[in-house]
Order: sequence, then structure tokens, then C-alpha cells
Amino acid sequence: MLKGIAASDGVVCGPVYRLVDPDLSCAPRSIKNLDYELTRFHQALDAATSEVETIKTRVTKNLGADGAQVFCHQISMLKDPELVKRVEQIINEQRLNAEVALSRAVEQLETVDQPLQDNPYLEERLTQLHQVTKRLTAHLLGVKLPDIALIDRPVILVAHELVSNEAFPTDMSNILGIITDLGGRVAHVSLLARAKGIPAVVGAQTATTQLRDGETIVMNGKLGNITLGPSSAELYHAKVTMAKQRANSAKLAEQPNHGTLTKDGVDVLLAANMETAADLPAIIQGGAEAVGLFRTEFLYMQTDSLPSEDEQFVAYRDILQKLAPRPVVMRTLDIGGDKSLPYQVAGQTENSFLGARAIRQSLAHQQMFRSQLRALLRASAYGNLNIMFPMISTLDEFRQAKAIYNDERSQLTAANIPLGQVHVGMMIEVPAAAILADRFAQEVDFMSIGTNDLIGYTLAADRTDPDVAYLYQPYHPAVLRLIDSIIRAGHAAGIPVAMCGEMAGDPIAVPLLLGMGLDEFSMGANELGRTRELIGQLKAHDLASLVETVLNSASTSQEVITMVQAVAPDVVK
Repeated sequence: MLKGIAASDGVVCGPVYRLVDPDLSCAPRSIKNLDYELTRFHQALDAATSEVETIKTRVTKNLGADGAQVFCHQISMLKDPELVKRVEQIINEQRLNAEVALSRAVEQLETVDQPLQDNPYLEERLTQLHQVTKRLTAHLLGVKLPDIALIDRPVILVAHELVSNEAFPTDMSNILGIITDLGGRVAHVSLLARAKGIPAVVGAQTATTQLRDGETIVMNGKLGNITLGPSSAELYHAKVTMAKQRANSAKLAEQPNHGTLTKDGVDVLLAANMETAADLPAIIQGGAEAVGLFRTEFLYMQTDSLPSEDEQFVAYRDILQKLAPRPVVMRTLDIGGDKSLPYQVAGQTENSFLGARAIRQSLAHQQMFRSQLRALLRASAYGNLNIMFPMISTLDEFRQAKAIYNDERSQLTAANIPLGQVHVGMMIEVPAAAILADRFAQEVDFMSIGTNDLIGYTLAADRTDPDVAYLYQPYHPAVLRLIDSIIRAGHAAGIPVAMCGEMAGDPIAVPLLLGMGLDEFSMGANELGRTRELIGQLKAHDLASLVETVLNSASTSQEVITMVQAVAPDVVK
């Protein structure tokens, strides 16, 4: 048994697919038959090109042509006459094996680009060249290079670590479950797994070394357990559980959507969090009444350069049109922390969670920010758009961002560009903003609580660090007091308060949030049916006293859990 951090509920069994690079080291060998070596190189070129073509086709199907752009560049590199010529020349002149000739040819190309290495475009070009070299070398050595985009059968994905850039651009239909050595419950890969309904265990430390490719395992994403060499009885139990999970998901999906009401008739808005257009079917099928968080950064993360204003406009417009008349909250670029771009907008910092991330990046790179705001404003004519600024810490930050927004809106209006009515709000993720929520509420159209970061900043715990995962406590009384004060401040100012963090779909948190009067719950599409069913079994008016008791009496997270379960033992599990 391996133990990790429970990241996404569900039990699965299936074969392991290790996303771990093989040993690609090779020593120089003197070649006698040059024709054979040249043929071997060209066969590897053909095989690698065919492989990348397959990946490009699959990614295009799931994410569109823009999402597959990076693979178009890799194909061009594989067909680059300069690269091919250099490798052939080294084989012929130095009589070296193709693997070493390839390595030396790439070193020569790197030297050519060395004077321009601070250029983000060229840095990304070198990154893609290294990817191409790795794939070619694997074919020359006759070893398998694992790739998420090439998975064509149901597997449990095992990796040392998965960043958003790696886990995102792929068809997840064959991923039964995810296991990583590193990571925490609120790392972005965990959020992605929950949004897609894929069971996950993270922070398992030695999974990549203890698990073998192809071996069958059982994984429990609710308990954080991984069973190696399961018995027949364990496999049977896992398969029965998987069948029940599928049946329950189908049942929830078939529920008619007549809004979301508590048992005593209080209407709440149930919304979905969204990464890309690929999430639309699940969001609509799940009965989302709105999109409470569209993470626009994924549009930036699936390309190898900043998307143009027109590219962004088309993407935003299409989403708004397909979801109309539902309101859609689009968050401006939120890069930093555990999310990075394939190209660098700014330099790295020692502590990325406290560095130039989110709105700080946008204000520091105003050309990029203005381009995004113009694209959003142009798209607003095609649906019900709200714009949200992330990680606001001070009123000055919000005012500066709002001034840039107003400036771009005025310019578009003067140019007779059709615009829709747009509400402008902010995420509250920083304790300073939570404490001053009453002041912010006077200047924003709405507030949305981003609990994933708010909890981490309040308890001083890096959400991606497994060593402090125990400190990530959504029910900590300090966190609950902050949330309650934010909701009260918003209502006192007459504006709605939403939550787009993981807590919004947490069965223990939902009764507390209802009792506090939260207006909108936004979560992964996979959690909509379960949360709607839970809300329908609770009486909002009876929960106000629970909130009062918790805020006044509870001193620990466990005490909060006990109090909630005592009030609603039949529905909160």
C-alpha cells in the first residue's frame, strides 16, 4: 500500500502508465557503415514526425488549432533542412553514431542562438528544439518516450509532478486516475482532476519508483490509498464501486434543472468553474446557471506566444454566445504561483506565490493587459459578461486596473465598437482584501471569494507543498470568520458575493456558506449535481444559528466538522 494526499474522490483500478522519461544517455561510437547510420537517422525522423502529427491531430480535436500550435512548430523543426544537414554532416565527417551526431548538431544550433538568449521567442524555440531532440533520441535508441497525448487506452497516469501546462492540453477520456509524487490537494492538477471527475492521489512521494508500467493497481482518491498487487477480491470490489460511481453520475446528470433551491425555498445561484471551451458540454449538461470563474490564463498557456487581441476576442465571443443568456465571469490573466506560461512574461522569483503574479503581472505589463481588456470588451456584445480582477491586495490596485478598463472602454466606444453591459468585480484571495472588504464593496460591482489562495495565505501554507498540506484547512475558524465578514460587507453594500474556490462544492462547507448567505456557489462541473442535491436537502434559515455557534465557539477545524455533522447528519458525509 502506498499512501498519498487525497486530491479527487473516487475509486478506480487499471494499468499504470508512468510519465517518466527513460534513460536517453548514449556514448560516441565509431561508424563503419555510414549509409546504414544515415538511413537509421532518417527512419527516426519519419517516426518522430508521424508521432508528433498524431499528437497534433488529437490536440486539435480537443482544443482547436491554436492549442496545437506548439506541435506545428515541432513538426517544422523535425523537417528543418538545417538540422538534418548538420546531423548528416557530423555522421559523414566524424563517423559518429546518429544519437551523438544529433546531440552535437543541437549544441551547434544553440551556440548560434546564444547572443539572443534573452529573447522570449528564441528561448521558447530552444525549449521546443530540446523536446524534438528528446523524441528523436528515443526513437534512435529504440525506447518508448511516454506522452499524455499518445495514450490510447484507459490507464492510471503516474508522474513525479504534473504542472498545468503538461496536464491540460490533452484528451482526458482515457485517464482513469492520476497519481503524483509531489503536489497538494489544491495544486492546479488536483483542481483539474476534480473538475474533470478524475480520481487523484498526489504527494505519494515514491509512486514513480515503486510502480511499474502496465501493472494493475487500485487507487482510492478519497482516502489517498494506492494498492499494489491487489487481490481478486480487491479488484472485484473496485470494479463494483466504479460501476456505482458511473451510475450515480448518470443519475445526477439526468436531474431536471429548475434552478437551485434549498428545502425552505431560498434560491442560490449554482455556477461552474471553467478552463476552456472543452468544458462547455459538461457545464451545460451539469445544469450550471452561470460560469462563476473562467480562467482566461489557459488561453495563454496552450500557445507558445502571447495570443493576439483578435485571437482572444474570438475565443471569448464563442464562449459567451454558447452560454448566453447565462452570466459568465471572466477572470483576467492569473499567472504565477503554480501556473506558468511556456514563454516568460516576467522573471522568476524565489517565492512565486508572493511575487509578481495575477493583477501584479497585468499592471506591470499594461500592453498585454490592455489587449486582453479590449478583447473582453469587444466580446461583451455577444453575451452576459462580467470581468473579475484576481489577487487584489489594495484599493490602489483595483482603482488602477479599473481606470485602465475605463480607458479602453472609452476608446472602443469612441470608435463605435458595439459593447455590452459589463459588471466589474474582484477576487478576494488576500487577507488584507478580506479585512477591508467593506471598503472594496463600495467600489466593485461584485466580489468573489477565491478560497484556494485565501486559505493558503491566511494559514501561511504553500498549497503545493506536501510538507505543509496539513495546514490547508478550509474549515479553520479564522478562515470562516474572514468569509463571513466578506459576505456581510458585500450585502451591506448591496452587491452579490460569490465563491469560486474549492470550498464552494465542499459538503462540509456548503451548510456554513448557506447559513452565511453566500449568493453564488461556483465549482467544477463534475460537482454541480451532487451540490444541487445537497442544497436541496438543507434549510437555509435553520443554518444561521449553526454559523453563529461555529464562529463564536469553534477553535479548531475538527470542532467545526463535528458541529456541522451534528446539525445535518443525514446529508453531510
